[in-house]
Formats: sequence, structure tokens, C-alpha cells
Amino acid sequence: MYEMKTEIKTAIICGLIITVGIISISIFYNEVDMKRNTTYNIEIDDKSKLQKVPSILDATEYINISPNELAETLEGKVVLYDIWTYSCINCIRTLPYITTWDEKYRNEGLMIVGIHTPEFEFEKNKDNVVAAVQKFDINYPVVLDNEKEIWNEFQNQYWPRKYIVDHDGYIRYDHIGEGAYKETEKVIQQLLQERSESLNLKTNSFELTTLNEFEHSIFRTPELYFGYKFASGRNNLGNENGFNPEEVVEYNIPLELKQHYFYLDGKWNNSKDSMKLTSENGLIVLQYNAKQVNIVASNTAELEIFIDGEFVPEYMTGIDLSQDSKVMITEPRLYNIVNSRVTESHELVIKVNNPEFEIFTFTFG
Repeated sequence: MYEMKTEIKTAIICGLIITVGIISISIFYNEVDMKRNTTYNIEIDDKSKLQKVPSILDATEYINISPNELAETLEGKVVLYDIWTYSCINCIRTLPYITTWDEKYRNEGLMIVGIHTPEFEFEKNKDNVVAAVQKFDINYPVVLDNEKEIWNEFQNQYWPRKYIVDHDGYIRYDHIGEGAYKETEKVIQQLLQERSESLNLKTNSFELTTLNEFEHSIFRTPELYFGYKFASGRNNLGNENGFNPEEVVEYNIPLELKQHYFYLDGKWNNSKDSMKLTSENGLIVLQYNAKQVNIVASNTAELEIFIDGEFVPEYMTGIDLSQDSKVMITEPRLYNIVNSRVTESHELVIKVNNPEFEIFTFTFG
């Protein structure tokens, strides 16, 4: 009897430790997309102690502008620099605000520059970035920072990140992640006011922008990486044989599954930033907690999506999901497969019917 009680206590303690650990990991890895990490330098008389903005003129490529035009246009403007990458869901959610501000304040002295710093190799391809710029209706200049030189000059570690620079070239505002849209726009307005007063220009008055802001699930499955290098330090591959760098591994899904871990079936090539199916068919199984599920994937493939053994219910249908619960992978980008208004726990199964299908990450909302 005593031994039984001890085992029960041990099981309960282990369960509590695992639960607390999962919640802690979820909070830690989700903090950037909800983060209100903001630095202000607004009310200041002496700018000499402020940081000057680094040069962005050593970019790999330029979109919507030439290097010479960019150098000339930046002079004397209030500039919002947006560090982003096109398959990042957190970056994508900020774009409606940024493109609205561009249209709203462009003639008032604001210039927006997108600094596209890739996370995955396919994001270095200019054609892919151009397609994304067109898809998201981005009309402001975008520079490609494929070697992370500008990223390093800004000493950055996050996607997305916004810096606002005054007309003298000093960084006055720095915000990490989504959100804080009203406070960001107020800074834009204040720095435009400063510029107008300095140049004896008329200042126009504008109401703050109001758009539908995405509401995150507080406790949700953290981002899950399929590349062995990207998963280092946060490995959520549940299969016993785990990651095997630069090898093709045959995986089998075990009988018991843990929440927040993904499981594979079939033969998959392990790369530093992705996994690629090499067998004719494969499965990905995940027990998750969230209201939105996205994947970043590439190459041509047809995916069949199941929730708890059934086709995805209508109220959970993602933007990229067809009526027969399929997703067609046609280009390297983010695909939204589940989109619900409520946070719920489910078992997701992705049946892959094409070899060469490549998957990089799961992201959640």
C-alpha cells in the first residue's frame, strides 16, 4: 500500500513538473509575438546621448527603390524601419498597420523602409520576396538583408522589430513584436510634429488608426521547428530516434503522444532548417493547444488535414484550407490551416501525399 502511494505521489509530482515546464516554455517562446518591449526617447533636449541609425545602404538587393534614390529620400525624413521576414506570422500581422501608416503619413514627412532579414534559405530569393511584397500591398522601399549585416548593425535578435528615427537620424523609438500600434502611431505623429516645427511647415492632424488586432491565446503550443539547427535548445520532435543531422531517417509514430510535440511517420531528410519527405507518403501528428495553426512549407504537395480523426470543422477552417480539408503547397511561404475564434486542444494529423514536401515550422496563435 505504501509503495502504491509513493508511486502515485511521484506520478503527480512529475505531472506537475511537466505541466509547469510546458507552460513556462509556452510563455517564454511566445513572449516575442506579444511582447511590449518598447524603448522611448521622445521628451529629450540633448540628442547627443542618443544612438544614430546605422546605414542600410549595404543591402543585398532593393525593392521599390534604387540605392541612390533611397539615400536621397531618407535625408531629413522621419523614418520607420521595420525588420521582418515574409513567412513570419508575427510580421505578417503587423503589416496592415504599417502599410496604412505609409499611405497616411507619406506626404507628411514619414518614410517607411522594410528591412527583410530572412530566417530560412528560401527567403533569400529576391523573386520570393517580391511576390510577398506584392501580395501584402507594400509600396514602400524594402531592402534585402540576406547576410544579416543590417540586422547585426542594429544589434537585433527579433522578428518583427520597429525602429523610428527622427529627421536628424536619431533612434527615438524601438518596439519588439506585435502590438503597441496606438503608441507607435503617437510617436510617428510627435516626431512629424518636431520635424514640421524645425522646418517651419504646417502640421496636419490625424485620428489614430483602428484596425482589427489579432488576440493571442495566452497559453498555447510554442513555435515548433523541423530543422535540427533551429530546434537546438527547444527540441519538440517526439519520435524516439529524434534529429539526425543531414541523414534520412525512417520515423514511426508511437502509441503514446505528448502534447506540444510533433511526431513523424515515413522517411524524412533532416536538414538544418527543415525536414523533407523522401518516401512516397508521410504523416505529421501533433497534439496542440491554440486557436490558429500555421505551417511554413515549400515544394509542390497535396496535404490532407484532419482534426481529431475528422475533416477540419467549418468553424476551424484556415485561410489556405479547401472545403475537402486539403492544402495545396505551391510555393515557399506560410500556410494557415486552422483558424478558430477559440483556444482549444486537438490532435492534428497532416497526411502528405507527395515526396519532396518540405516543412520548416509550426506557428500558433
